[in-house]
Amino acid sequence: MERYQVILAYDGTDFEGFQRQGRARTVQSVTETALRGLGWQGNTILSAGRTDSGVHAFGQVIAFDLDWNHSELELCHALNAHLPADIAAQDARQTRPDFHPRYDARQRRYRYRLFCQDKRHPLRERLAWRVWPAVELDLLQEAAACLVGRHDFAAFGTPPRANGSTIRTVQSTAWQYLGEDIVFDITANAFLYHMVRHLVSTQVLVGQGKLSLNAVSAALEGTSQLPPGLAPAHGLALLAVEYGEEL
Repeated sequence: MERYQVILAYDGTDFEGFQRQGRARTVQSVTETALRGLGWQGNTILSAGRTDSGVHAFGQVIAFDLDWNHSELELCHALNAHLPADIAAQDARQTRPDFHPRYDARQRRYRYRLFCQDKRHPLRERLAWRVWPAVELDLLQEAAACLVGRHDFAAFGTPPRANGSTIRTVQSTAWQYLGEDIVFDITANAFLYHMVRHLVSTQVLVGQGKLSLNAVSAALEGTSQLPPGLAPAHGLALLAVEYGEEL
């Protein structure tokens, strides 16, 4: 019996989030069903985090124990043969017996994608948030710069456990054009529930001239409240989870 670390990519559109919940179609339940087709007898897989309903992933990390007498590449192919079209294993490798994809993670990277257009676009809106009025990139970049560092992000999300800390350390943020889209990349040691989507919603208000940069700074200091708002889930994707060199 060995522990394996697997990187998953999925289109979150038709999933009710990552975590198993009753009969709902979730990333966890679909993956565990596929693993049982390979002889897995565990109760639950381990994961780096729980993405919301509709959120996508390029680099979700899971781990499980499995008796597997073939190569890691063959494990990846075999798992994909049992998975539906909207989810696939990108990599599989043996890891240490006590590896935990959540607790061993050093940082996580998310990307949010949007575009500015006054008319609906059914194809683009599957993976990006259509925003109108248009945003100013310079204002978005100034707002993003305020977020870097160790802050109390209570105004932007809730902790995964009751009475948990809302302090997080953001290592980097960036807004940039990617083709015709505008993307927001953020890397942090951990995230609160809905934190990235709240951050994006707030920054879009800044980019549209509806909210000041001082209001963002005041919210981080806990001296003011922000307008309610949550960017749609379909624009968000978990890019990668990063570990130490030994992993």
